[in-house]
Amino acid sequence: MNNYPENVIIVPLDGKVLFPDVLLRIMIHGHQARDLTKGYFRLEAISSSNNTPMPDIYVGCIPVPPKVKKTLFDNPESNHIVSQAPQLPLPQLPLPHMTFNQDNKIKTDDGLLLSEDSRNKMLNYGCLARIVRVQRSGTNLFGVFVEGVVRFQVNSIYQHDSSTTPYPGGWMANVAYHKDDISIFSQLSFEENGLSINFKDLSRKFLVKMRELRLPDSLLRQLSEVIDSKQVSSLAYLLVSVIETTFEERVNILAAPLLKDRLRMASEWLTRQIHVLQISDNLGTGIDGTLGQRQREFYLRQQLSVIQSEKGENKSGSSSSSASSGSSIASSVPEEDELAEIHRRLVGSNLPDKVLTIAQRELKKVKNLSPTSSEHSVSINYLQWLASVPWDKKSKQSIDILKAKAQLDQDHFGLQHVKKRIIEYLSVIKIKGDLKAPILCLVGPPGVGKTSLGKSIARAMSRNFHRISLGGVRDEAEIRGHRRTYIGSMPGLIIQGLRRCEVNNPLFLLDEIDKMTRSTRNGDPAAALLEVLDPEQNDSFSDHYLNVPFDLSSVLFIATANSLDTIPDALLDRMEVIELHGYTFDEKLHISKTHLIPKQTLAHGLQLLQIKFADEAILYIAENYTREGGVRTLERALASVIRAKCVEFAELKEKGQQFSYVPFIYVNNVVQILGRAKYHKEISEREAYPGVVTGLAYSGAGSGGILFVEVSKMPGDGKLHLTGSLGKVIRESAQLALSWVKTHAFELKLTSLAKEKLVEYDDVHIHFPAGSVSKDGPSAGVTLVCAIVSLYSGCNVPTTTAMTGEISLRGQVLPVGGIKEKVVSAHRAGIRKIILPFLNQVDVEQDVPEKIKDDIHFVFVKHIWEVLISALVQKGSEEWNNRVYESNL
Repeated sequence: MNNYPENVIIVPLDGKVLFPDVLLRIMIHGHQARDLTKGYFRLEAISSSNNTPMPDIYVGCIPVPPKVKKTLFDNPESNHIVSQAPQLPLPQLPLPHMTFNQDNKIKTDDGLLLSEDSRNKMLNYGCLARIVRVQRSGTNLFGVFVEGVVRFQVNSIYQHDSSTTPYPGGWMANVAYHKDDISIFSQLSFEENGLSINFKDLSRKFLVKMRELRLPDSLLRQLSEVIDSKQVSSLAYLLVSVIETTFEERVNILAAPLLKDRLRMASEWLTRQIHVLQISDNLGTGIDGTLGQRQREFYLRQQLSVIQSEKGENKSGSSSSSASSGSSIASSVPEEDELAEIHRRLVGSNLPDKVLTIAQRELKKVKNLSPTSSEHSVSINYLQWLASVPWDKKSKQSIDILKAKAQLDQDHFGLQHVKKRIIEYLSVIKIKGDLKAPILCLVGPPGVGKTSLGKSIARAMSRNFHRISLGGVRDEAEIRGHRRTYIGSMPGLIIQGLRRCEVNNPLFLLDEIDKMTRSTRNGDPAAALLEVLDPEQNDSFSDHYLNVPFDLSSVLFIATANSLDTIPDALLDRMEVIELHGYTFDEKLHISKTHLIPKQTLAHGLQLLQIKFADEAILYIAENYTREGGVRTLERALASVIRAKCVEFAELKEKGQQFSYVPFIYVNNVVQILGRAKYHKEISEREAYPGVVTGLAYSGAGSGGILFVEVSKMPGDGKLHLTGSLGKVIRESAQLALSWVKTHAFELKLTSLAKEKLVEYDDVHIHFPAGSVSKDGPSAGVTLVCAIVSLYSGCNVPTTTAMTGEISLRGQVLPVGGIKEKVVSAHRAGIRKIILPFLNQVDVEQDVPEKIKDDIHFVFVKHIWEVLISALVQKGSEEWNNRVYESNL
């Protein structure tokens, strides 16, 4: 009989049961590993010694149900949970996190039911284990291979409180070993001999079933050797640890005192496993087989891989090995098989049927390849990608409409139409339970919060957020992935994002979708997005690298763009466009006070009470130092002022005069800090001149402004001169305006005869001031017509009147864009009357703030004659008014 220690350190196994002659890998980390690094286990020395024989180090492994261990063995002095060694006294049953049901069974957190008999066995039975190998896996993290030696029964549990021991404060157990495990079964009773023969026959039937599943020959040979060579008791323990058994069943066989009882239980469970495999195989018989059959094959592969990695090369097989044989076991334990790990991950991924077939074919291919070949690494990488993609993992989506509204209002000021669309989508999901995710495209100037709005939507929907930057992407493979034909191939940005999110229903933000470029050699990435952003097609998206369909219908895609002009029509058709307009000064004031200033104040190390901006100072910065639709430049300007206050506070603090620091910031302080204004406030002309008209402009940056159009004539031969950095579209508008005026010159009483040419002996020069700024766009037609008519009629257009709109050759006024920005800029410049196309009336009603509507008189027109009446009648004579009305009739 071996002299095993009567007192052993306790190692609780979370949901696992260790048997004699079975190898198990456990992890020790956190507080326990720090204590044991130079203590009882001597993990540092063991893990660093390669040629030194392994000393006999024993621990007592006690099975603990899942989720119960955490409460029993929580370390009160550390945030780390000690996974394999106790830290607190073991309480009496019932244990925490356990409840009784009607059948007097214990139910743990994960639903595991334990009968009263098993409950009494918990913490009373275990298995002595010898450490055969230690691997350092990281800081304070060790992988410990232990081999079961002999079963024991716990007499008492106590805490080792001696400060002189190498393991002070550890929990120990006084145990009594089972004699039938220690003795060698040279003589078996008649009943035990019959049970042993029956169990060997069942083991061979199990081997036959494994062979029918076409498992690797190496694993089958290994299992056959184990069945023929192992003692029946050791074989029972090994197969019970491999086949599907419950935690309670394993505890029962661990606690069974007699060999015949253990053989009966093992035979019953092995017979059940064989029947289950036989029935499942019959149900899965078919031309291609079923998903369940393939999943079962993966599962059994994984189980036998465990045998291979833990017992394949272990030839000693005796629980009474000496220290030298223990060293032999340690040296023969292989590293964790990479393919076995891939097996387990593929099984846990619940691959679709078609994908599973491809994975099986690839696995068979890898096993026949040399590990040194480049194709082997490509195939391994491919299988790892298949295992890591979230095929069926979804994040739990808790939808609270009121909470979502509050979240969106807290993160963003205004943008009511965007919030309304998101709340509509959430409401439908809450009622219906399922809905195809829309493809939203947020279009607006820089700095209005498109990207941050996507993050807010993800938080409101409780979804994972992932941002994909498409700016400058010019390769189709960036979206669809590379073909798996060379080393370094990778999936596209969509599949990579899903892998990072680890769920198949995240929120993807496709940022700057209008900045993609087309390459003549590498394909068109915008065309690759057509399938991704089509709700009717993306349920079978195929990445070139994976080359298998993946369902993207659960992903919510939100794209952002500054302009729709560069987005292909086919791609734009697949998205629901939501426009985000630039902020008014009142909105910028509110955003600055509630978001920007507190953010920058804390970022610069000051307290909120140490920075106090006056409203006039904020508006002065917004009007004179920024010209944008968003608030990005405004935030940088505010940060510059706050940094200056930081310098002031730091200097006073060094002098010990910090109490004299003044936190208030006024307009004069802003001028001193930021210097002269970068932009001058646009002011309408003081005096009216014939041929000078005020128009409204809109820049691509999302800001608006007033624009003066000046027309003059000179002796010539009817030529048209255009200056002011004008684009092609606005040049065509000027030609169109002059043609319309020439056509209707007699009706306008600009000529005395119907056949008389208006500009036969004149050259017309049209100029747009601020020549360094490029100007283009279809919105200056009505302004040009009014300027030409004003010049030749001598009538003035009031300086407080502005207009925008395009005209056709017949004089119809066509709608234009950027109404909100144009109206806001006109109000800032002192305009009090604006002439707009009739079809833009809805834009004024929905987008323009009420305060501005009250200050401005809007005139909505359908024809250019209405524009002339509204613009020129106020300054013209009665004769002019009458002839315009008559011509219009």
